[in-house]
Amino acid sequence: MADTILVIAEQREGKLNRVSLETIAAAQAIAAETGWTIEAAVFGNGIAAMATELAAKKLAKVYAIESPKLASYEPDGTVAALKAFIGQKAPKLVLMPHTYQVRDFAPQLATGLARTLISDVIGFHKGDGGKLVFTRQMFQGKFAADVSFACDPPHFVTFQAGAFRGDKAEAGSSAAPVETVAATIADGVVRNQPEAPFKEAKQAVDLTQAEIIVSVGRGIKEQKNIELAKALADALGGEIAASRPICDAGWLPMDRQIGSSGQTVAPKLYLAVGISGAIQHIVGMKGARSIIAINKDAEAPIFEIADFGVVGNLFDILPLLTEEVKKAKAGS
Repeated sequence: MADTILVIAEQREGKLNRVSLETIAAAQAIAAETGWTIEAAVFGNGIAAMATELAAKKLAKVYAIESPKLASYEPDGTVAALKAFIGQKAPKLVLMPHTYQVRDFAPQLATGLARTLISDVIGFHKGDGGKLVFTRQMFQGKFAADVSFACDPPHFVTFQAGAFRGDKAEAGSSAAPVETVAATIADGVVRNQPEAPFKEAKQAVDLTQAEIIVSVGRGIKEQKNIELAKALADALGGEIAASRPICDAGWLPMDRQIGSSGQTVAPKLYLAVGISGAIQHIVGMKGARSIIAINKDAEAPIFEIADFGVVGNLFDILPLLTEEVKKAKAGS
């Protein structure tokens, strides 16, 4: 499997996590620069349908790593299965999405193979001698560092959500072959009983999966005014979110925070309402496909990255916009 990129896809409760498609898009971008082959693997129990879904993408092969002990995610069984598989296949590069789950097992997996991990990557380029160089943000997005591997392959990399667009993952002209791999996980390896998937708060929403997000900042002024933004989010079929000051004030739960100390999202549409655009917030949402900013300050930094900007009073604009969305839906 020399000169091969292996994408480890993530699935949750029988469905592919859409950030896995972003990782495939990243792999395809790297392959275009290097000429390397791309393969993908998904692990779990009863995952044939998800392997078939992956096989529709432009890949050389898909592996379904199966075991009853992988039915519910936990790190020990996952590492045992992937360590044996990667050790046998010996890919050049292993790519994974930078999710809570991957953050849990990837360091153990890399060190178990005596290799290193570059995490939370936002891009790549070729360095001296054609060596791959990966870019990751530091100090809450204030700086970007270029990092490369000094060890032998396989090299492990996780990509930040939104670094690449999942809808840009190229489909294959025909389905890639799928191979089922029976993972052998010895008794005693799994040391704990997994509970429900990680959530930062009861009934928390995973904003990384939201296609439309309406996010509020200091410009909303009072907690009660968040209902104006929520009404718009509901009309659009989206989720409500916020910048850090709103969550710090307790106006919305912490699981709704977008930014370097919150969630990193890449929805199809992101509406930034009363958000000035501090770098810590921009880090968390700049991967959105379309960004609409509403702010009374024409010089607000958010307008520098917005696709569409509205300079005006959000208290006048939001009710009108919500009404227009409802009318458009009623007429469709």
